[in-house]
This record gives sequence, structure tokens and C-alpha cells, in this order.
Amino acid sequence: MKILLVDDTQTMRMLMTAILEEFGHNVICCENGEQAVDKYLREHPDLILMDVVMPVMDGYRAATKIRAIDNDWVPIIFLSTRAEPGDVAAGIEAGGDDYLTKPVNETILKAKLVAMQRIATMRHKLIALSRDLEEANSVLQRLAEVDGLTGLANRRLLDRHLGLEIARCTRTLSPLSVIMADLDHFKAYNDHYGHIAGDNCLKKVADALKNTISRGNDLACRYGGEEFCIVLPDTDRNGVIHVAEQLRTRVEKLNIPHIRNGGTVSLSLGTSTTIPQKNCSAEQLLEGADRALYEAKQTGRNRVVAFDGPCNP
Repeated sequence: MKILLVDDTQTMRMLMTAILEEFGHNVICCENGEQAVDKYLREHPDLILMDVVMPVMDGYRAATKIRAIDNDWVPIIFLSTRAEPGDVAAGIEAGGDDYLTKPVNETILKAKLVAMQRIATMRHKLIALSRDLEEANSVLQRLAEVDGLTGLANRRLLDRHLGLEIARCTRTLSPLSVIMADLDHFKAYNDHYGHIAGDNCLKKVADALKNTISRGNDLACRYGGEEFCIVLPDTDRNGVIHVAEQLRTRVEKLNIPHIRNGGTVSLSLGTSTTIPQKNCSAEQLLEGADRALYEAKQTGRNRVVAFDGPCNP
């Protein structure tokens, strides 16, 4: 173990260090409670052996401070010439786990260290397990918010992200834009080329969207089926039209064959822009973009139609 030894007497530090090192442990020494708190935070020991009566800060105060600033429970064994019941009780109340009287009996000390080694081993296993669980939860959280086929955000993440951006843009009086995009005649594509080809087509289009949407707060999402949604904070009407046209052009340039759509796969897009107010909802923004998308479909497809959202003041 890495053991923090705290004692104001140099002779005691030297003697205890020799014993502890003979038992196979690594020892870090300091001479008062204030130094002990600092060393603890920097060295992260497995065990603290600490004298009670010391200058600057005594052992009880140091233990209390360590327990207050760190949730990681490292065992503390107090060392003292005083071993009355009240002294032991005070040590336990201060955050200690055991109490040894000076001069320390080597046989008892060794036995205590064996027990503390078991605790340290279990503690390290629990820390590793906790870290693995946090990582697994993080992966699950990401998977729960990602569309399995395209790798884009899913509806769950879209709803959360759009709500946050509406709130932020409401505070900053910034424009917020949404794009709804839909692949033209995609059912006919699936019917003619098959669903595996349809999935590959969706992946290629999704990659094109991801490569076009580059700012940190922008979000591209698979809304459902062959429909996509893009959230563009701090983007006005002209800006969102420009991005939507980039998306349309990029998909067109993929040159994915689609004989039932004039030769290649194309994308129709509708945009909605607003400066949100407190009563503005995600549904209003999406509804505006969806209305614009419907118009793009009705007026020939493979085009962009813009709509000023209903949340405007």
C-alpha cells in the first residue's frame, strides 16, 4: 500500500518508516495535520497512520478536514500515547477507523496492515468497477440518443437539444432555424432497388448532412424513415436558406441512381426561422419547417422553401 505517515517526531517517523517498508509498503511522511491534508490530496494514499497530538493542526482536525473534502473513504488509524475510552471515541468521531497506542507493537501493527490491505484492495476494485459502470452508462446514453442506421441524432436527442436552444435563444434574442428534409420518392426507391439499397442510400445522405453541418451547436437528426431534421441556432432566414441549399446540392452531387425520380436521388427541404419568445415551442418550429417542406414537395421537389416561424414577435 501507499501509506501516509503523519507524526511530529522525527525519530518516530524514521522508526515507523523502517517497519512499514520492511512489511513491503511505500511510505510518505509529514509532520503535522496541515501537511497531512495537503499530502493526502496530492498523493492519494491507501492508508493514513496519524499521530493525534501535533503542532499547527492535530490529528483529529486533520481527519475531520479530510473527510469533509473528499468522498473517497481512505482508512485512518490514529497513533497516540493516550488510549482512554474517551480518546478512542473522539478519534472515531473525527473520522478515524482504528486506534493504536504508542509505542506500537509490531505484531499488532502488521495484523492491522493486513486487514487494511484487504480494504485497500477491495476499494481499488470498487473504484475500477465504478469507473467501468460510468463508462458503460455514458456509452448507453450516447447509444440511446443516436440513430442506429445513420449515426445521426435521434428524435430523443432532437427534442432535448431543440428545447435547450429555444430557451437559450429566447434569453439572447438570437434567431433559431430548423430544416426539415425529405428524400424524394423514397418509397419508389425502396420498391425498385430494395431495402438494403435503401438503407445504404440513407447512410450516404446522412454522411452528406454530417459533413455539411459543422458548428458545435448545430444538430442533424434522423426524424423518421427518410426524413431528416437540422437545428441551426444563431442562424437567420438567409443563413438557413444557404445551408439548406448546400444540403440539397450535396445530396444531388452524390449521384445515387434513382430512375423513378428523374435519374438520381434528390432532397426537398423546408426551413423555419424565428426569434423565440417565452411561449415558443419546438412543435411550432417543426410545424413551420414541415409546412415549408410540404410546399417544396408540391411545387416540384428537389428544392428549398423557407417559412418564417409562428413564434416571431
